[in-house]
Amino acid sequence: MDGQRDEQHDDADDRDDPATGGDRPRPNTRPLGSAGPLRRIGLVVAVLAVALAGAVLGVLAGGRVDTDIGPFRANLSISPARDGGTTVDIPPLGALLLDSHDGPTHLTVRLGALDQGRTEALIDDPASISRASQSAVEDVRSGVMRLGLRTLGASVLVTLILAGLIFRNARRTAWAGGLALLITAGSLGTAAATLRPQAIEEPRYEGLLVNAPAIVGDARRIANDYTKYAEQLQRLVGNVSQLYTTVSALPLLEPTPGTTRVLHVSDMHLNPTGWQLIRTVVEQFGIDVVIDTGDITDWGSEPEASFVGSIGLLKKPYVFIRGNHDSGKTAAAVARQPNAIVLNNSTTTVAGLTIAGIGDPRFTPDKNTSPAGSGLTQQVADQVTGVGEQLATTVRRSPQPVNIALVHDPASAGPLSGTCPLVLAGHTHSRQVSKLPQAPGQQPTTLMVEGSTGGAGLRGLEGEKPTPLSMSVLYFDQQKMLQAYDTITVGGTGQAQVNLERRLVENPTVASPSPTTSPTR
Repeated sequence: MDGQRDEQHDDADDRDDPATGGDRPRPNTRPLGSAGPLRRIGLVVAVLAVALAGAVLGVLAGGRVDTDIGPFRANLSISPARDGGTTVDIPPLGALLLDSHDGPTHLTVRLGALDQGRTEALIDDPASISRASQSAVEDVRSGVMRLGLRTLGASVLVTLILAGLIFRNARRTAWAGGLALLITAGSLGTAAATLRPQAIEEPRYEGLLVNAPAIVGDARRIANDYTKYAEQLQRLVGNVSQLYTTVSALPLLEPTPGTTRVLHVSDMHLNPTGWQLIRTVVEQFGIDVVIDTGDITDWGSEPEASFVGSIGLLKKPYVFIRGNHDSGKTAAAVARQPNAIVLNNSTTTVAGLTIAGIGDPRFTPDKNTSPAGSGLTQQVADQVTGVGEQLATTVRRSPQPVNIALVHDPASAGPLSGTCPLVLAGHTHSRQVSKLPQAPGQQPTTLMVEGSTGGAGLRGLEGEKPTPLSMSVLYFDQQKMLQAYDTITVGGTGQAQVNLERRLVENPTVASPSPTTSPTR
């Protein structure tokens, strides 16, 4: 009798349960004594399956947040995975793969575009670079916490909706939601418990970033060096404000009202600190024209084009030629700046100076810099020399005498001998001033090679001493002949030092070796 009552009670449950088809009675054909346990196991499996499916769908649908990391806008997302880990996606260059944690969750950090306002703030205030590096850790932590809470909420919500549609039973829906919460929280907790922060020191590279170890060296050593270097730069950039006060100690130079001041920069290689130095010198030295002999970027990629936005902040004419690390998109981005002039086998007249320039014939962001054409194949050497010959033809045909010719690689300067009094170049990351060989009867031509205004970017940290930031201020008289030049060097190891040397030009084409060094600590 008890068994019959239990069987009748189960049938009544089936008639009342929407999952079994409403209130229509169904014949009971299950063996007596086994109907209850089998049915309960089936329900448990169904609830568990729905909870798992809901948790996965919830993670895929809602497990992502947008957050600010320093000047970057980043997207953080979580996805189910067997081995865990983190991917830092840097489009279009590739990705860094980090063995950061275990567990069935994978974190993807996708770096987006630079925020222009925050980037300009970093450039304007050197101290904000330090604050941004310190706050980046908190930015990531805050973003991951919001990502975890959002993922939990999305997982439970999707599971409740899915279970409600399938079971149409409040108790089973609640069980499915609770299980989804436990599954998701357990997965995130496993990732947190197995977190390995040191994994960032040993990344794996994908895409173009496979070249990163060769470019920036050992990640751990450079990270350690950069900490020291950043501390120095904070002091150094502050000391730049004292540059102008050192001029009185330099050889006497009394600029006439017609003096034109030109700032020569080169090889920025994406170092934002270089912009602060440029702006300080432009303001304090009364610069009329800025000349950039190329390699303003490192890879010439489209995201890097935002780096050139600081040109407009200078509010001075900015004459640019493309280096071998600058793409056509880079040159186009520079040309869009309201005060920029891009030369490519062409001439322009700015502040009374007639300037001719031509871009580098190569685009080799994945190659190391070679000094003055050394190590080049004969074909490439011919290309480099060839652009010098093209520019020499353009200079000779210019209706106005050319005062300055611009090439990126000094190996291109040879054919310009005798065509103009001054050739400016970069590329080698090492400052050098010399006379070009001249034929009898030709006017002398001085070649001035600038160092790296950006300290050669990250690759400048590979050596024992960081590559210094360097630039030069050129003084031209009313006849547009070079009268003197100041070489500015920001850098040094062990001491924060700004070095400024002035060289007077006794003859308009020959620089006298009479430097005066004024270190600022």
